[in-house]
Amino acid sequence: MRYPAGSPTREDPLEAAPSISCAPEAASLDLDRVPKRTVVGAHGVTLAYWVMGDGPRTLLLANGLGGRLYAWEPLIRRFFPEYRLITWDYRGLFESGRPARRHMSIADHAGDARAILDAEGIARAVTFGWSMGVQVALELATLHPDRIAGLVLLNGTYGHAFSSAFQPLFPFPWIGRWGHVAIEHLVDHPELTDHIAALYKRTMTPTLALFWLISRTPAARTRPLLERYQSDIFGGDNFHTFLRMFQDLDAHSAYHHLRELDAPALVVSGRFDLLTPAYQSREIARRMPNAELLHLDRASHFALVERPEAVLPGVARFLDGRARW
Repeated sequence: MRYPAGSPTREDPLEAAPSISCAPEAASLDLDRVPKRTVVGAHGVTLAYWVMGDGPRTLLLANGLGGRLYAWEPLIRRFFPEYRLITWDYRGLFESGRPARRHMSIADHAGDARAILDAEGIARAVTFGWSMGVQVALELATLHPDRIAGLVLLNGTYGHAFSSAFQPLFPFPWIGRWGHVAIEHLVDHPELTDHIAALYKRTMTPTLALFWLISRTPAARTRPLLERYQSDIFGGDNFHTFLRMFQDLDAHSAYHHLRELDAPALVVSGRFDLLTPAYQSREIARRMPNAELLHLDRASHFALVERPEAVLPGVARFLDGRARW
């Protein structure tokens, strides 16, 4: 299947994919001991970021909302130390500084990405985005196309996140308004945070079972990620910021810029992705003139963790054959 703009689609192979090899250095990399670096971004916000590897080419990793370095573990272990990999905590979350509320837009996060590239002396990088990071990557490519060697967009949307979240087949117009109502209620009633955290914990076992049913992903692989995610999101003041950032995701859209982004792109979608349904990825690939879509029938919103044997070979082909280093 090819889109009118020349964007081919790779379907999820039914046969077993080749195994993933890791260099000994990658296998021994302790992600919890990677030294933190800092740089001051716009509006005086201190940004915490991490650099792994010393390869001549750079992969910049834009996290999902609430995800951190550990969410990229399959990718890091596959491409370290052949590449230099960089990720950061978004302003307002975790170890980065907290700006004023009005300075947490997607454009602000894209500006932070550029500040980190400047601090590391990197002219161009392949920018990866997962979930929220897709919007950040698209905004960076829109504002600073000269810094983009390519885009790898995993399980994301071009913007207006409430218009499609939890709507796997087609969007319902009224969902967006009620999404804001729900978030503002939670912001106004912080005492509900503990109840939500407890509910998240009670749904852990059903969620792990669902991962196994969809992609045969063992609980030993997904449980640590989900537990770390819970600890991060509900720790300190992060949940309040997390909710507000959801609203900024909905306020942003790069849709009208997609047809002008000529950087080579690999767009990855999962059939069972409820947060950013696959039709959003198809629309990104359709509108971008140099994009390829990798659609996985047996994956949800965590395609990289669920199906590394399918995602990583596609990424390797992209980096070797299509990125404009």
